[in-house]
Order: sequence, then C-alpha cells, then structure tokens
Amino acid sequence: MTDGAASLIQSGSLTEELPQLQEAFTRLTSRDPAHFWTSGQWMTERRGGSDVGQSTDTVALKQEDGSYRLYGYKWFTSASDADITFTLARVQDTHGLVTPGSRGLSMFYLKTQLESEAHNRLELVRLKDKLGTRQLPTAEVLLDGSTAHLVGIEGRGVAHISPMLTITRLHNSVISSAYMRRILQLSRDYCTRRTVFGKYLADQPLHMHTLGQMEVETRGCTLLALETARLVGLQEAGLATKSDSLLLRLLNSINKLYTAKQAVSVISEGLESFGGAAIWRHWSPCLLRDAQVGTIWEGTTNVLSLDLLRVLQKVGQEIFEVVTDAVKSRLSILPLAHCQLETEANLIHERMQDIVTFVLRAVGEEPECLEVAARDLALSLAHVYISMLLMEQACSGRATPSDRVTAQRWCSRPLPLGTLDSYTKSQSAADLSMVMEGHRLSHTIP
Repeated sequence: MTDGAASLIQSGSLTEELPQLQEAFTRLTSRDPAHFWTSGQWMTERRGGSDVGQSTDTVALKQEDGSYRLYGYKWFTSASDADITFTLARVQDTHGLVTPGSRGLSMFYLKTQLESEAHNRLELVRLKDKLGTRQLPTAEVLLDGSTAHLVGIEGRGVAHISPMLTITRLHNSVISSAYMRRILQLSRDYCTRRTVFGKYLADQPLHMHTLGQMEVETRGCTLLALETARLVGLQEAGLATKSDSLLLRLLNSINKLYTAKQAVSVISEGLESFGGAAIWRHWSPCLLRDAQVGTIWEGTTNVLSLDLLRVLQKVGQEIFEVVTDAVKSRLSILPLAHCQLETEANLIHERMQDIVTFVLRAVGEEPECLEVAARDLALSLAHVYISMLLMEQACSGRATPSDRVTAQRWCSRPLPLGTLDSYTKSQSAADLSMVMEGHRLSHTIP
C-alpha cells in the first residue's frame, strides 16, 4: 500500500495541486527509517464488499481553510498503524446532501497524526482477529471529524484511487507466487530427509509427480507476476505503448486472481507432502492462512472476473486483438523447431482463437452468458498467456531441460472455458435450484 500510495501521487502529478503530497511522496520513498512513512488504503465500510459506490457512507464537510472533516466508520482499514492513508468519502453540499453511487465518491488524503491533534480524531474501535496476514494490523476505525484534503476532482474518487489498486494487486500476485515457492522449497528439502516404506520420499515417483505439478504451477504464476510487473514498469517510466497499457489493464486483474487462487491450491498440496507434521500451528499453516487472505483482498476471483468483463465492454474487440497480437508476435520469434516446441505453439494459437470465438459468439447470440462464464474466461486467458511466457523461457539461451518440460506440461492442460451451452440461463437456473434445494427460502426459487 505504501508503494501504491507513492505510485498514485506520482502518476497523477498531484503534488502541484496539493503541496502536502510532496512531503508524503518524499517520505513514502525514503530509505531512511527515521524519515520513512507508511500508507494505508481505507475503503471498506460496514456494508463492505467491492461495490464501494453503494457501501460508502463516510461524508466530507468542507472547512473555511479548504480542508475537509471526515465523518464515518471504516470497517476494514488495512495498515491501521500507517502514517497516512488515502480514503473515499462523499462531499456534503451546503444543504447537507450527497451524491449517491460511485459518482458521489471523492478521494481524500489523510494524515493519521497531526501536530494540533495527536490522532486526528481517529478512534481505533477494535483490531480484527483475522484468519491470516496477522502481522499486518487491520482495524475498525471511527472518523469523527478527521482532517483530510481532497485529492483530484470531486466525484472521481474511484478513478483517482485506481493506480493504487494496480500496485497493491501486483504485490498480491508477487506474494502469492513467493508463498508457492516457499512451500516447494520446504517440500523439496523434506523429501530428501523423510523415509517412508524403506525409501526417501524423493525416490517415490508418485510423491515427486505431485511436487512436479506444483512446480509447473509455481513457475507459471511467477512468470505471469513478473510480466505484469514489467508492464507496470513501462507505464511508470512513460514508455508504455497503447497496446502495453491495454494489456496491463487486462492482465492486472487476471494476474491477481489467478496467482492468488493457485497459491491456496499449491500450498494446501504442499502441506500434505509433510503428512502429520504439517498440522502443527507453529510454522507451515501460516502460509495457507496468509494465501487464503490473498484471494479475498483487493477483489475476489469472481469480482476480478467481472472486472475483466468491464474491460471487454469498454474497450471492445481491440483488447483481444492486443492479446492475440502479443501472443503471436512473441511466439513467432522463438526458435520453436530447434526447441521441439512447434506442437505446443500451434496449440496456444488454437486456444487463443477458441477464446476469441467464444466471446464473439456469446456477444452475438447470448450476451448474458458472459457473466456466468467470466471466471472460466479469466482463467483461460491466464492459461494461454502463461503458456506463451513459459515457451519464451523454454527457448531462451539460459533454458534448462526442465524449462521445456514445464512448457510442454502446461500446454497439455485443457482450457477451463467450456462451450456456450454451459453458461446459458437454463444452466444458471439449475445452479440456483440445486444450491438452494432444501433451504428454508427455497419456495421463492422459480
């Protein structure tokens, strides 16, 4: 969040508009512990959820000096011990009215401590007893007239805070990939020490096949996270082309949702590799708990899948052209024949075309299917893009034989995306009926 806050200030050139942000940026990027500041990101309120436009009740009252007083209750404040934070609130007009929905939200810069008021009228009501990431304090905070400053254009808060979300989602994916690598390192070491039925685990084919599947997933997720970081770097340096920016807009959500989801699966499998030793709370289970938080923070799998749909609706077919061109152009320069990966390259092209065909058919015949298919669509795009990244790795000058095996195994996996018939209204009705069968409110189901 600190990195995201610094990026937000820099990307919007906000220091000219609000001079206080210059000090904040300097401190957020300082390497001096005595000078360094941390930042929070306070958005979630009592009604919670990703729909901040409908769940934000905090109001902002303008003061004579141009600052604002915030009144509200932030139900989930990550990094509640931070020095500053960016938050959302609704500006109240002279008649005491606010604009509802997302268009009524504005972004504010808030220091948690002021010289005139020690805690800037903030009350930490209680700390959250979280499942994971317990090392990061999260609290319910009451804003009782806290001094804050409007950042950017009034009513454009969601758009203004988006650069911060780009960075926090990137960090989430890097952490998820690191968690996977950590459990694999532990499992790899353990299998050379533990003997079962007269053999080391490392000498048992089934055990190593399981670890091999985890390794393939971990390598794929790591490359996707690093590719997204590369695109963020281009954007921050002002070197991103229009295609790079569109690709980042798409990959940002896909990267976060895919790596977070797979981290839980890989770590759970990794814990099994230790048998009964894995259930002791003093070490390994914290990886699983922390990874599970990653699937929820900054957007669940479904929420980010729907975000992907919004990108498709806003940009249109051009977004698929960008992805398809990126995959084709980067595969076309690889020595595929020399690496014996021509079959895999053809498979990637076919699957990319299958995804495009599915979406175009859905838009033309049954647009409502896209919402139901959003998750499988996102996972399939991640699959294809990672396939291309693994092929690049396998054909690089530093590639090892295992890099080629990794690419081949990844490409042999089927796409999660089904046929259009799998996502029709009748299938959705069947889902609803099946899930709610026997529920006390099941009589309301048509």
